[in-house]
Amino acid sequence: MFKTIDINALMSGDYRQLARAITLVENDMPGGAELLRQLPFSKPVPVIGLTGPPGAGKSSLVNALITFLVKQNKKVGIIAVDPTSPFNFGSLLGDRIRMSEHFNHPNVYIRSLATRGSLGGLSAKIFEVSDVMKNAGFDVIIIETVGVGQSEVEIAGIADTTAVVLVPEAGDEVQTLKSGLMEIADIFVINKSDREGADIFVKNLSALVHGRGASDWQIPVLKTVATSQTGVPELWEALMAHNSVNVKDERATQLMTEKAYQLILMHQMKGIAKDQLFNKIKDSANKNGFNLYQFLQDNYFN
Repeated sequence: MFKTIDINALMSGDYRQLARAITLVENDMPGGAELLRQLPFSKPVPVIGLTGPPGAGKSSLVNALITFLVKQNKKVGIIAVDPTSPFNFGSLLGDRIRMSEHFNHPNVYIRSLATRGSLGGLSAKIFEVSDVMKNAGFDVIIIETVGVGQSEVEIAGIADTTAVVLVPEAGDEVQTLKSGLMEIADIFVINKSDREGADIFVKNLSALVHGRGASDWQIPVLKTVATSQTGVPELWEALMAHNSVNVKDERATQLMTEKAYQLILMHQMKGIAKDQLFNKIKDSANKNGFNLYQFLQDNYFN
């Protein structure tokens, strides 16, 4: 059992206190809920979300951003959301491995969260974990999603600024971007832009973006090559420019509303464990005439 978290030590950047605090809230351990209620949120900390399809180089881009930021003497907190096996709920990937050069840097803290079967692909505890990290003395929090399915859209409900990372090969699918990623992107990043077709993709995507109509923020389409740090300073400038605009409009309240809704939903679902649900279905599904909807009505909908 962990001792009570020292809030002052946490806010001063004590990584041991931070690690303990995250473990408390992530695992619903005694003291975790009380800790969250004590967080002062006295300093606004930008939360940057990086999302996009697998293979876009999100981890490499996060790594490049860390390298750039530590040179600016910034303290950076990273939340890497790893996909989880649907069978044993263990993490399938470890994004921290790709950021190994920053493990021991005093201004960098990297925490991986498993999705643990969360429907959309983001960890169910990411709201609480990000709030704990906001109070741990960081200048910026970066969240990297697994980039599968709905999680690409979910990040917009967590991050102050969402950057959608794509590669030139996605240019053939540019029209399909209208339905999902186009709606949540604050910034488009074409990574691996040294590949063939990058300039054409940027041109076509920029035309789509500019056709969305007037707003306080004109979505930029930026080119990067994460492995060589190309375009990273420009990306950081755009991220901070959007953040300064975002805090002045009502989206901050929209984000807070979405967070509150998800937290209420998770609280209502707290008593339902997926492994227990599995066992109940396993025991019932072998019976003749098993009906999933009747099963749910009898066990959960009353």
